[in-house]
Amino acid sequence: MALDYVTNEEVIQAARKKLFQGAYDYLVGGAETETTFRRNRLAFDTIAFRPRVLVDVSDVDTSTTLLGHKLRIPVLLAPIGSLQSFDPEGGIGSTKAAHEFGVVHVVSSATEPTLEEIAAASPSPKIFQLYIRGDDAWVEDRLKRMLNAGYKALCITVDSAVDSIRERPLLTRWAQPTRRRDPMERVYSKKITWDTVQKYKERTGLPLLLKGIATAEDAAIAVQLGVDVVWASNHGGRQLDHGLGSMDTLPEIVQAVDGKAQIVVDGGVNRGSDVLKAIALGATAVAIGRLQGYGLAAAGSAGVVHVLQILEAEIRSAMGLMGVTRISQLGPKYVTTAKPVTLPHEHSAWVNMPGGRIR
Repeated sequence: MALDYVTNEEVIQAARKKLFQGAYDYLVGGAETETTFRRNRLAFDTIAFRPRVLVDVSDVDTSTTLLGHKLRIPVLLAPIGSLQSFDPEGGIGSTKAAHEFGVVHVVSSATEPTLEEIAAASPSPKIFQLYIRGDDAWVEDRLKRMLNAGYKALCITVDSAVDSIRERPLLTRWAQPTRRRDPMERVYSKKITWDTVQKYKERTGLPLLLKGIATAEDAAIAVQLGVDVVWASNHGGRQLDHGLGSMDTLPEIVQAVDGKAQIVVDGGVNRGSDVLKAIALGATAVAIGRLQGYGLAAAGSAGVVHVLQILEAEIRSAMGLMGVTRISQLGPKYVTTAKPVTLPHEHSAWVNMPGGRIR
């Protein structure tokens, strides 16, 4: 499918026209006052580049690797619940896009269709993200199915022990499908501990990603347990409100990890320049959630591919202008702190969308 969106701003506008209010509010919103959500964007806005000039940038390579898997750009498709709310293909649409473009999809256990159907939709490697919503037998069933379906790694989200209060969809009386289930499921998520994580890592024998790390203390414990990827995240500002932006926490997490694991960061990633800022400060890759959802809502799998293509063009342009030809060259010397020039909101990365909210 040929798409003529020239910026991801146009993708967002197309997505808004196709989504009814409840699904749109679920995709775009955060928790309570959305303070954490806005701090995610503000954290990127307070980082400036220190470019070098007179460097031969005729050959720029945007690729990197995560857990041995090559990524065309340092971007993962984050696990999103209820993808079927944005496009009928749901998780299959995102997986097909990841395969076509050349990145990895982290498949949410809270999306449709089944983990087996999503795994079968493309031959490319996939990571399975698990929410604990049952007893040991329930978890054992999911892990066995994941292994049989050929997933290459396990991701456990650790910042969702209880439901947050997301007021945008509440005001329209809309509940995402994964929040319409038996509330008793939450009993199990409340009991997860570090011992639980270690048990699941040993059970699968696969690389383990822990998603939702926000402090150096927890990053250090994760490394001690042999976690392969520490995922710095506050759930896109959708869980605990009044937290720091993910990029604010990244430096202390990088220091605590000390090269003993790879690092992923998410939250507020809207531009290719955001990707490079994260890499310069120590991340291996970033993950995109809302951008992925916008692409899926705008044009299904092709829309997600288009979002990734725009990010790639922005990354390639910024690398060339920074005097960088390889992702591995990026480091702290290429960035510095700066005062933001824009008040943060969900769409403040695009200059033609003042005020943020598209109703």
